Amino acid sequence: MASQISFDIVSDFDFQELKNAVDQARRDIQTRYDLKDTKTELKLRETELTINTDSEYTLQAVRDILESKLVRRNLSLKILDYGKEEASSGGRVRQTVKLRKGIPDDLAKQITKRIRDDFKKVTPQIQGSTIRVQGKSRDDLQAVIQMLKGDTSYPVALQFVNYR
Repeated sequence: MASQISFDIVSDFDFQELKNAVDQARRDIQTRYDLKDTKTELKLRETELTINTDSEYTLQAVRDILESKLVRRNLSLKILDYGKEEASSGGRVRQTVKLRKGIPDDLAKQITKRIRDDFKKVTPQIQGSTIRVQGKSRDDLQAVIQMLKGDTSYPVALQFVNYR
């Protein structure tokens, strides 16, 4: 009679939205008076973004512009993992930003343990880089989602998909 209801916890982002945000940031950088002549480059790849600019000051300004564009497109800033600032050729500054996708194993174990401790009527399972949570009551699953949404201490952005 009572079937299992489930949802998946994932950490993902829309690459097309990220691409659009980077394009908007490029246009903003080209038109801003203080950044116009810095020859700043933003190179987006599948797993990383490289920022190459004149100085540390312009690097910080570029990061601020990029982050504002990401927020405007409903992308979490937790997908960005800033690397070290490196000196590049010609006295320039380069920074590589890794793009976080998926839930790491240690964090997945921590999340499933917390769900098991707080909610006895649901069962979480780790499936690769996702966590599937199953239960008999929709209310229990909604409570799990609200608990995870309320906790912002996780280093990755969590999304809840395949709710059925």
